[in-house]
Amino acid sequence: MNEKRFSNPRTKKTVTGRRGFLAKSMAAALGVGITDTTAMAGTNGSSSGGSERLETAKRIRVDAAAFHAAQGEPLHPKNEDQTAYPRNIASFSKTLPHGPDGEVDANAFGQLKRALSTGEGADFATIPMGGSGKLINPRASFAFQLEGADPCQFSIPAAPSFNSAECAGEMVELYWQALTRDIPFAAYDSDSVIAQAARDVSRLSAFRGPKASGIVTPATIFRGSTAGELIGPYLSQFLIKPIPVGASVLQQQFKVPVPGLDYLVYFDEWLANQNGVAPTRAISLDPQPRYIRNGRDLAWFVHHDFSFQIFLSTALMLTSYGTGAIHPNNPYLRTTTEAGFATFGAPNILDMVVRAANYALRAAWFQKWTVHMRLRPEVYAARVHQVVARVKNYPVHPEVLRSDALTRLVARTGSALLPLSYPEGSPAHPAYPSGHATIAGACVTMLKAFFNEDFLVPSPSAVAGDGLSLLPYAGNLRVGDELNKLASNVAIGRNAAGVHYRSDAMDGLRLGEDVAIEILRDTLRTFREQFSSFTFRRFDGTTCVVMLQR
Repeated sequence: MNEKRFSNPRTKKTVTGRRGFLAKSMAAALGVGITDTTAMAGTNGSSSGGSERLETAKRIRVDAAAFHAAQGEPLHPKNEDQTAYPRNIASFSKTLPHGPDGEVDANAFGQLKRALSTGEGADFATIPMGGSGKLINPRASFAFQLEGADPCQFSIPAAPSFNSAECAGEMVELYWQALTRDIPFAAYDSDSVIAQAARDVSRLSAFRGPKASGIVTPATIFRGSTAGELIGPYLSQFLIKPIPVGASVLQQQFKVPVPGLDYLVYFDEWLANQNGVAPTRAISLDPQPRYIRNGRDLAWFVHHDFSFQIFLSTALMLTSYGTGAIHPNNPYLRTTTEAGFATFGAPNILDMVVRAANYALRAAWFQKWTVHMRLRPEVYAARVHQVVARVKNYPVHPEVLRSDALTRLVARTGSALLPLSYPEGSPAHPAYPSGHATIAGACVTMLKAFFNEDFLVPSPSAVAGDGLSLLPYAGNLRVGDELNKLASNVAIGRNAAGVHYRSDAMDGLRLGEDVAIEILRDTLRTFREQFSSFTFRRFDGTTCVVMLQR
């Protein structure tokens, strides 16, 4: 067995690769120093000069940490909902006990707030719960990370306040997304309900979604606000094209729910859900696999994906397109004797995309639990429902009360409760920002840093209205635009399910983008190649140059 030798900088004694690793592991278990283990390793005491490299490795880490520490912690703006409403009607409280009116038990909420102030497991263990449901990982908001900036060093705007016109506009959009879940994306241009939704949303005074000539249209409705994503079909090419996985090729067809299945549309069902009681109604799936063809299918896809799934798949697709799809800054495009692999090659790219996902989640969880505590749309809708039923006088903005969406929904279901795609409703963590969106922002930014945004996607397609086939798309679609669209599709897919607002999605994308930039900045320190910067277009279309800063 060939063993690489390295020198321990403390003892100046050489430890052989595998035996040295075992010796050091034993030393750690026994609580002894490395000096005691060199004899156990059977080394000869010679030096290979490895200490210089170890000092360099240490300096790289220390310099990165010093840079981030010097940036300080930004302000974390938040709305006044947590202090403006003493009964906590506008704050996240799912799985805690709630009264018959849907308001959270004050003692339980107070204990949750105490636990979030200390981060101690003992304080979380004493939180009263309303059922078998559990809060999802609030202590992740206290986690640190060893690459990029710390989660506390990222900042996002305050979430729209409970009584604002912007929050009302977001809720009107969500009502329409629920009402139109089964309409194929391919039919948006001709469907009368989509046309009515566009007119209704256009009348909102603070709606932040994309518009054409100042109005929402069937071509812009339910889309994101990133650069270039209004070009082409609603779905990104990376959600429909085949995925090369090793020696296999996977078609992106899935079993999806049957049309018309909605949940939490009855107040008793909704209240039990808020208390953390497991759902009693199951989902029914269409036995025919389909491409994602409508909001319901997209919501189902982002319910069962694992965190970085589609972004890993996209990296595999882009890698299969050849050197033209590689970022022109890649140093190995200009060499005749070397090829990239562990740096600037497929293993490096795949790792960077995957690694960004969990760093993004930690940043999102910091914002969710320690800053914003925003209530989920299903709870906002319940407040609207009680105002409409005249049993409560919650301060919801009048624009949601006079919307066509609410009128149509009440006529259809008999209530103003938001129909959810998932039997269990929203996850048991606060809404703002969306975890899916933050992951999407980070992973897509990594993809743009390593791939050519101006490369044209080969053989672009659109999904047929029944989801059974792909149809040729007669136009050019750039990788960068389709990556932006992919990020928005994933983020807004959660809105289509009814579990997030537009600002959760769009601000989550930008947070993920910032997380990825700081990881890329640290990564620059590790390369030996002549490579000075990552360059790509941000979600707003501006050019970002990530350079090493000291």
